[in-house]
Amino acid sequence: MAAILIDGKKYAEEIRAEVAQKVKEWVANGNAAPGLATVLVGDDPASHTYVKSKHKACQQVGILSFSHELPANTPQEKLEALIRQLNDDQRVNGILVQLPLPNGLDEESTLNTVSIDKDVDGIHPVNIGRLAQKGREPRFVPCTPAGVIYLLEKTLPSLEGKHAVVLGRSNIVGMPVALLLLRANATITICHSHTVDLPAVVLTGDIVVAAIGRPEMVRGDWVKPGAVVIDVGINHVEDQSIEKGFRLVGDVAFNEVKEVAYAITPVPGGVGPMTIAMLLRSTLQAAERNN
Repeated sequence: MAAILIDGKKYAEEIRAEVAQKVKEWVANGNAAPGLATVLVGDDPASHTYVKSKHKACQQVGILSFSHELPANTPQEKLEALIRQLNDDQRVNGILVQLPLPNGLDEESTLNTVSIDKDVDGIHPVNIGRLAQKGREPRFVPCTPAGVIYLLEKTLPSLEGKHAVVLGRSNIVGMPVALLLLRANATITICHSHTVDLPAVVLTGDIVVAAIGRPEMVRGDWVKPGAVVIDVGINHVEDQSIEKGFRLVGDVAFNEVKEVAYAITPVPGGVGPMTIAMLLRSTLQAAERNN
């Protein structure tokens, strides 16, 4: 029997509708509309596309958005001065610095400059540090990992006691996902390029989260029958049989794994839509906390 399809698009629409209603009520009660500021440095096409989609989503739910675009040769001091200005701007409840930054800019120093109370993307070192510590609560959780956990909680009655295998250890997805799963009382294995006998390790997972950035790397015989598979990867694969010349695939060989897994996210339409939905929710929460 083919796996259940975890429809991230549907869940994201539900979250967006909920945020839109809450924003409407928030404003009707005399509060200023929540505001999100984005900071984009350089001319990376993918980053421009992501930021544009975030502003469009804000508009759809009644959140104000403020776009700040800087050239790739912007000095570190000027970038951080802009962020400090946004920290002090009462219209701005959330600040999102689009990563990656161009070469020559200090990512850690840049993220450290963002106020933790406006770090709606959840990647300030203090927020990540709190996420990693027992008994500490971050102000915000990284949006994509939060979306992953949301989809898992909608699919399984409980994550407690499950063995979760996370492929990838990036600061943006892999590590925060593992920490969130640990907080849900799952048992975690984090895999990476130095993992010995990777297929055998993945095969032990009740939950598999693939965020490794390699197209269709996880094969059907890597996955334990009945596992839940969350595919975070978005990869362009050349395909001259279609007009645009490429197709989007995840880190999981979908057609193989869907015959083995209990449930699986598609690419596109799985984790991707959840990221922006979680960003909108965090921006509203920031407004409510800072009121």
